Amino acid sequence: MTVVGPDGQPRCGWATSAPEYIAYHDDEWGKEIRDDRGLYERMTLEAFQSGLSWITILRKRENFRKAFQNFDPELVAAYGSEDFDRLMADTGIVRNQAKINATITNARALLELADGELTELLWSFQPRNRPAPKTFAEVPATTPESVAMSKALKKKAFVFVGPTTAYALMQATGIVNDHLADCIAR
Repeated sequence: MTVVGPDGQPRCGWATSAPEYIAYHDDEWGKEIRDDRGLYERMTLEAFQSGLSWITILRKRENFRKAFQNFDPELVAAYGSEDFDRLMADTGIVRNQAKINATITNARALLELADGELTELLWSFQPRNRPAPKTFAEVPATTPESVAMSKALKKKAFVFVGPTTAYALMQATGIVNDHLADCIAR
């Protein structure tokens, strides 16, 4: 169900509890991203969100960008033990060993692909002709496409990209549009 925001506009129910949510919902969530670096950033943020509230990630987003040098995969792929220690000590980000290692591993995996190959791979899982959900009960946590995307990413040496994270990535990058049918962002 949509909720009327402070400006009188109907939005997805999750999007009105904080100004950061409203801005993210209206300006980013579900908008198409079709470049490898942008997709790598979102993949990283979705992995860091796993087990946490998305608002936590949104509020730390600029810190993540600084910590991971604006998600430049060439720079992140070169990180060594000193960088890892620096990241584990950085109170501005989520200090999770597995997620930091995944960010570095995924940068290295991305560099093994041809330019644009990650974009092509992820968008190949876009479902066709999905009806707009009317309620969030109709929005799945995983789909056959996200399961297949997860498997394909793992074959390409990406980590921390299970089917739920893959589906959240699909939502965040416009591969699927899960804005509710009567949401202003639909």
